[in-house]
Amino acid sequence: MSRPRIVIVGAGFAGYRTARTLSRLARHQADITLLNPTDYFLYLPLLPQVAAGILEPRRVTVSLSATLPHVRLVLGEAARIDPDGRTVHYTDPEGQDGTLGYDRLVLAAGSVNKLLPIPGVAEHAHGFRGLPEALYLRDHVTRQVELAAAGGDPAQDTARCTFVVVGAGYTGTEVAAHGQMFTDAQVRGRPLRGGLRPRWMLLDVAPRVLPEMDGKLSATADRVLRQRGVEVRMGTSVREATRDGVLLTDGEFVRTRTLVWCVGVRPDPLVESLGLPMERGRLLVDPYLQVPGRPELFACGDAAAVPDLGKPGRYTPMTAQHAWRHGKVCAHNVAASLGLEGAGRRPYRHRDLGFVVDLGGAKAAADPLGVALSGPVAGAVTRGYHLAAMPGNRVRVAADWLLDAVLPRQAVQLGLVRSWSVPLDTASPELARTPAGAGREGAVPSGPGTGPPGREPATERPGGAPAARPPGGTETAGPGQPGHPRRLGHLEPPEGQPAPGPDIAPGPVKRSDTPAEGDS
Repeated sequence: MSRPRIVIVGAGFAGYRTARTLSRLARHQADITLLNPTDYFLYLPLLPQVAAGILEPRRVTVSLSATLPHVRLVLGEAARIDPDGRTVHYTDPEGQDGTLGYDRLVLAAGSVNKLLPIPGVAEHAHGFRGLPEALYLRDHVTRQVELAAAGGDPAQDTARCTFVVVGAGYTGTEVAAHGQMFTDAQVRGRPLRGGLRPRWMLLDVAPRVLPEMDGKLSATADRVLRQRGVEVRMGTSVREATRDGVLLTDGEFVRTRTLVWCVGVRPDPLVESLGLPMERGRLLVDPYLQVPGRPELFACGDAAAVPDLGKPGRYTPMTAQHAWRHGKVCAHNVAASLGLEGAGRRPYRHRDLGFVVDLGGAKAAADPLGVALSGPVAGAVTRGYHLAAMPGNRVRVAADWLLDAVLPRQAVQLGLVRSWSVPLDTASPELARTPAGAGREGAVPSGPGTGPPGREPATERPGGAPAARPPGGTETAGPGQPGHPRRLGHLEPPEGQPAPGPDIAPGPVKRSDTPAEGDS
């Protein structure tokens, strides 16, 4: 008798925890397959420290193969799911199509950057959901400061040293806090002409920073940011992004080359293709994380609308804390549905453990188990929490923190990620977009997109997008077709347009969906 087949789509917090728990519960009683675009689990909360040069990129990644025994890893992106045929169709990194059959499917596809219908944002802003975006931001910020140091045009130098972050939630607040410290360290040893200082702006339509946290902690974070020099503007956002800067909702035009979009996330659009009941872009499941009417289909993490049993009529928010705990419960319920020995069915219940926000240096805001903390104590608790929560690399992360405390921070451009390769509107923020054919084995990229790494266009737009951009390029091809958002190795330019290169940025991937009001 053949063993049951379990396929897990996505290796974020929910998918990774599901796979790890199932590998222990199954004990060779089932074949477990994990489909993911990368071979690592990304610990997202520490990504701002990668962008600020505190942690090396590999510190926040955990090898899937090394930490998931008895789980088969398949590299690829799910392009289509056939619930009736019980198959997952995917595309591997070399552009080859594949199919996985299953007896149980766990959808843990996660989320992507949340978009709003604001003119110019999709073209000029960059998100902060994956390693490529963090590496791009680190290079871009370093480059702008270095160009300003060598420049001679005061207006242009000021624009280069102005960094706008939209979204004062956890990610945006940490990006602004760490970013200000990063640029201050750069200019400390090499002052800019005319006394110019880097200017960081944090914008949000909310009335206060970190609206999800206790008011006292929100005020603490606001005070730390302002003392550090971050210009905090609540009740203000971007009305339009242009080549030269951003127009704010209060009417002010800010000249800048950097627009970081941290307004939140939306569920991965993959779940919409199933044609099953949804709740604001998330797949509806019962308290057991099972899709009603589909006993073989489970969903967890940001892609799932999980009922909050403690708050009837509401759903658990899209946070890493919930996704991590979803994964454990989902694994038990999948195992129980297959009758595996030692597994029992259980509903998802949770207790709020509180949140932590790293404000850089020894500063932080935290409320573990409802106890409000700030200052160095909160900083120690925050870092201790991250070390405890990470499934690997704890010693390496702690070593990087120690080195950052005693040695000057390195500020160099690696030139590995181009502006056009990390568009804001993408279904795969964990992967950098590649020129057509570059993902195929043996293919040698050619054309304008293969210049020396690190070379940027002479004129940049906010967010680092090049000034020249071909019209069009906004239609989405079907699954498996060149240009489909889940087939990154085969991004062909529209007919009559040149391939993307250092002087031309391809249009962002467009879809017919619009973010539902209230998504977070």
